[in-house]
Amino acid sequence: MHRKALADLMAVSRIGVLGTGQMGAGIAQVASCSGYSVTMVDIDENAVERGMDSIRSSLQRIVSKGRMELKDSQAAMELITRSTNRSDLSECDLIVEAIPEILQLKLDTFSELDSICRKDSILATNTSSISIDAIAKATNRPDRVIGMHFMNPVPIMKLVEVINGSETLPEVTDEVISVAESMGKVALLCNDSPGFVSNRILCPMINEAILTLEEGVAEPDAIDGIMKLGMNHPIGPLALADLIGLDTVLHIMGVLHDGLGDDKYKPASLLVSMVGEGKLGRKSGKGFYDY
Repeated sequence: MHRKALADLMAVSRIGVLGTGQMGAGIAQVASCSGYSVTMVDIDENAVERGMDSIRSSLQRIVSKGRMELKDSQAAMELITRSTNRSDLSECDLIVEAIPEILQLKLDTFSELDSICRKDSILATNTSSISIDAIAKATNRPDRVIGMHFMNPVPIMKLVEVINGSETLPEVTDEVISVAESMGKVALLCNDSPGFVSNRILCPMINEAILTLEEGVAEPDAIDGIMKLGMNHPIGPLALADLIGLDTVLHIMGVLHDGLGDDKYKPASLLVSMVGEGKLGRKSGKGFYDY
């Protein structure tokens, strides 16, 4: 396995992943491909099996492109243990939570993880916007809670945004950065603040593009084309909103608006209405474009 020797040198050897959706499955994949033993947990067997199918399909594509040997992909799959029981995370050195972006759900989950996991285990959240300090307060180990924000799609995107809470220990930060780097990622550090760095900058840009459409300045193709051809963006902001999910963009804009108390972060009316109509982008088949 690539990077196995490096993984062996670190304190973390078993990683737990809670949530087997697109993000959780991607995190489990890059962890197992880097030589870590992985325990992947979700609420029911169907969800876990969908996650395993996603990993299997992703690895098959990588092998078909000649970027991985078949035997290495098989070895990666063998490193993943699947479960529907959160107590199976108890002996993991690092647990990465990748469940829906619902504050109370996160708080309840971290409180439960705190009671299940070893006292020296690191509890990380893949949240894209929810306060690390708020999540940490649900535990008795706020010094061992940290943000580990992977980008989508996880196997392709290089960045992991590492977010310190106000009580996160330096050695916890160092360990998480080491783990991310052992996965072939670039770990960049920031402090807890609404939206962190990535979404504090990205989502207002998307919101501004939606306002531009709402005000009749230009049509979606022109807005996206100008940003791609003029600003060298690989994807236009409206197409990106469809990819992320308009409901997710709206949620993050709400976090920014409430957390920073500035109306420049107020969600565009068009965004609010589209989410209300169920036009969420690619996952619903319709957003700013049809799919």
